[in-house]
Order: sequence, then structure tokens, then C-alpha cells
Amino acid sequence: MSASSSFCGPNHSGANSGDRLTIGRLAKAAGVGVETIRYYQGRGLLPVPKTGSGFRRYPVSMIERIGFIKRAQGLGFSLDEVASLLDLEDGRNRRAIQSVARRRLEQIDEKSGDLRRMQSVLRDLLAECEATGHAHPCPIIAALLGPPPDAPPRSDHIR
Repeated sequence: MSASSSFCGPNHSGANSGDRLTIGRLAKAAGVGVETIRYYQGRGLLPVPKTGSGFRRYPVSMIERIGFIKRAQGLGFSLDEVASLLDLEDGRNRRAIQSVARRRLEQIDEKSGDLRRMQSVLRDLLAECEATGHAHPCPIIAALLGPPPDAPPRSDHIR
């Protein structure tokens, strides 16, 4: 779905679906700042309405579209991925939607594994630090001063 098409969804603004909102009222109704709306427009996630009477007026349906974007971001989707999901909003291409979601889940799984590794290393360093007295160098500081864990041994010595 392009940014200029309408986004269907329940109307939570108390306005009729034919009502149009200024950018300030849209921002308030959607719970975001005016700058966020302009940023989303720049990214092609929201349309830039034509001006009629000197003010741009937004359809009430944009409240739901902004909600969709924010909920997708809350699940960790990048704005590029959100754009892909918005293009697939009608739900007919489930495989493409599943592909976007599957890629995101793989990224989350990878990050989760990284966090578990960091947690384990930090927990071990903290236990070692608590077990060693002040007579020994702090293992946490020593680990941070040393080479990165994946770094190959250095063979070039500074002279």
C-alpha cells in the first residue's frame, strides 16, 4: 500500500470518517509529536495531503496508520520493514508478510543469544571480582583492558 492510500481501521478519534484533522490534532490523537508525523512523511510512511484553504488536512484513518507504525516499531521492526508491512497491509500476500516477520524474529533470536552471552560473561566477571580481594587487579577492569574476546593474538609488537 502506498503512503497515499487510506489505512482502514477502527475510528478512535471520536470524529466522523469524513472529518479531516490538522497535523497538530492528528499528532495529539495518535499520541506522537508533529515532528514524528513529518518524519514519517519524509520516509514515505504517511502521505502529505494536498493543501486546500492553506492548511493540510489529514484523514482520520491516519490515526490508525500511525498506531500500526508505532506497534510495529514496538515489535522491533525497522521503518523500512514497517514500509514493507504497510505495502502488504491488505493481508493477501501472507508469504511476504511472514517473510518480513521471520527475518525480524531471526534478528531477535540472534540478539537474544548475544545478550545471553554478555550476561554470562558479566556474571562470571562479577563473581570473580567479588571472590578476589583488593590484593588482585579487578577482573572486570582487566577484561575491559585486554583484547576483544574474538581478537586474534597480536604478533606486531610496538617498539
